Amino acid sequence: MGALPVFRWRLAPDGYATRRQLRARGLRPGGQDVAAQLEQPRRRRGPLIAYLYRIDLAKPVRPMTPARWAALAAANRARRTCPRCRTDAGYVIPTSLGTCVPCAFPSTPPRSA
Repeated sequence: MGALPVFRWRLAPDGYATRRQLRARGLRPGGQDVAAQLEQPRRRRGPLIAYLYRIDLAKPVRPMTPARWAALAAANRARRTCPRCRTDAGYVIPTSLGTCVPCAFPSTPPRSA
């Protein structure tokens, strides 16, 4: 990627967009290679880099099919299900605990004020 044009942060020419900007327009890179990059210099670390894609080569985002919606719902349900008590916690189980809060702390002593 040494031959990529490099632009300063916020100074990219028209016709280029980041992945997020493409998604906001309902587009995706569509298999194209990175066309350019933005760099924002920082004092103590390397520069922030954002990759740019050409808007004219971008393709529309694929629509969600019923099977994809079902798979997404199943994945979110699995993130909410406690592996110990097998109940839906109603929130995403924190990975730091690995279980729902009642299973992680079965009998928490009351705090003294």
